[in-house]
Amino acid sequence: MNGDPGHSADFLLLVLRFTLAVVFLAHGWNHVFGGGRIPGTARWFESLGMRPGRLHAWLASITELGAGALLLLGLLTPLASAALLGTMVVALVTNHLKNGFFIFRPGEGYEYVLVLSVCAVVIGGWGAGAFSLDHALGILGGGWWQTIATAALGLGGGALLLVMFWRPDRTAVSAPAGSAAS
Repeated sequence: MNGDPGHSADFLLLVLRFTLAVVFLAHGWNHVFGGGRIPGTARWFESLGMRPGRLHAWLASITELGAGALLLLGLLTPLASAALLGTMVVALVTNHLKNGFFIFRPGEGYEYVLVLSVCAVVIGGWGAGAFSLDHALGILGGGWWQTIATAALGLGGGALLLVMFWRPDRTAVSAPAGSAAS
C-alpha cells in the first residue's frame, strides 16, 4: 500500500466489498442449502406476510447469491448493491423494525440490517475500486449519481416488493414486540 492514500482506499474498499459479499453469499447459501432449506425459508417468509413464501424464498436467495457474487467480483457494483439494499429494506420492514434497534432484543432488532444497508449504499456509490472488474472494464467508477441510483433502486425495489406482496396478519402487526424503548 506504499503510503499512497488512493491505494489504501482501494484496498480498504476491497476488504469492505468482500466482507459484505461473503455475508450475503453465506446468507443466500443458508436459505437454499442450510437448515430448513427453501421450504423452511418459504414458511418463515409466509409467517412474515411475504406471500407466496416459496417465490420470495427463491427471490431473496437468488438475489443474495447473485448480487453477492457480483459484489465479490466488483462487477456492476451499484446494481448489486441496490439489489442487496432492496433485500434489506424488505427484511427491515417485515421482521426487524418492530423489534427495536438492538439485534439481541427478542425477534432481532434492526441494527444489523441497518449496517448492511448503509454498507451497500456506500459501496454502490463509491464504486468497487481499483481491484474490481468494473475498474478493469472502465465502467461505473463511483460518484453522486451512483450513490443516488443505488439508494433509489434499492429503496424503490424493496418498497415495490412490499406493496405488491406483503400481506401481514393484521393482529401480529398491530402489537409491536416488547413495549420498552430500544
